[in-house]
Amino acid sequence: MKQYFADLHIHVGVSSHGSWVKIPTSHKLTVENIFNDAVQCKGMDIIGIVDALSPLVLSDLEHMVNSGQMTLVSGGGYQYQNKLTVLLGAEIETAEEGRGLAHTLVYLPDIKTMREFSRFMSSHIKNINLSSQNARMPLKRLIQIAADFHGIIIPAHIFTPHKSLFGTCCSRLTDIMSSKEINCIDAVELGLSADSLLADRISELSVFSFVTNSDAHSLAKIAREYTVLQLTSPSFTEYRQALHNINGRKIEANYGLDPRLGKYHRTFCSACGNIVTQIGYIKSCPICGSNKIINGVFERIESIADFPTPHHPANRSPYFYQIPLEFIPGLGRKAMEKLLARFGTEMNIIHKTEETDLSVVVGERLAHDIVKARKGKTEIDVGGGGLYGKLIKS
Repeated sequence: MKQYFADLHIHVGVSSHGSWVKIPTSHKLTVENIFNDAVQCKGMDIIGIVDALSPLVLSDLEHMVNSGQMTLVSGGGYQYQNKLTVLLGAEIETAEEGRGLAHTLVYLPDIKTMREFSRFMSSHIKNINLSSQNARMPLKRLIQIAADFHGIIIPAHIFTPHKSLFGTCCSRLTDIMSSKEINCIDAVELGLSADSLLADRISELSVFSFVTNSDAHSLAKIAREYTVLQLTSPSFTEYRQALHNINGRKIEANYGLDPRLGKYHRTFCSACGNIVTQIGYIKSCPICGSNKIINGVFERIESIADFPTPHHPANRSPYFYQIPLEFIPGLGRKAMEKLLARFGTEMNIIHKTEETDLSVVVGERLAHDIVKARKGKTEIDVGGGGLYGKLIKS
């Protein structure tokens, strides 16, 4: 068994010919740029492109195969320049009548199967070229379709107040699905504003593995959250086995933001700009009285939790807080370039490099702040309502 670092929720902004795929994202988010950044800057072993439902993205991927840059591996997935394994995914929006919208990730083993899935879904989605489009069906129907294609099915960022399973659609999975559909779900994605301490307060989730991914809308956001996998080799089939703890394959650890840094962690009033720390769902701001409230993940979980404290199942992977370098106050582009030139990847800088070595490149204060964040000793100004939390300068 080997250890692999995986970020399996990365968006494509534009095709190689400049056509938009995901709006709004960075125009630098081309397939090739994503692959190169994941290898050279981030230190990832496996990534997931979640806009492969788009024929524009499939054409770019097919060109890479035809040019010899990518090769199909045994068990599904592709090797890019013998450096990176790429899994093909689709983020699809579903609608629960009278409830809300949710995003779900569906992964398939190869371009041929994804093309077939894309053609099938194009009869339900108005513009198949664009990412995360509404399939105009409930989640249980999407699960039935994805299961017919033998896809890996993972509800995305499950607690966020916009377009997520528990955030907008249900308090329990059984509210909207039968046990047959629930059993087809391979794992759930926690999202940037929740961790396993919060998620394991909900009894239904004890049977699922948790995955942590970046949901990157720019190159800089790749690997801000990732999952450490234990596999014999990187492939679609091995990933599915890891999600179900089969034959020694498993999720070894989750690395993610401290939820307080997530932009939907606490309730926020967009009228007065205040974070509302009152426990429970609210309809109006206790400070200004406005009803322009974006309820937070923390409050949502408080309102639907079965347990006051987490009940972790025996096979739950440890969750480690990771503070991305972009959150370090005063660490700008030039300092970042110097660090990457010296230490290779962000993973090395964040987790491995000694403080004395960092200080030679960026000075004692920044080196101290990086290591302080690594050890979880930094104070945080909590996020909410679409605004990320911030590290408080020492």
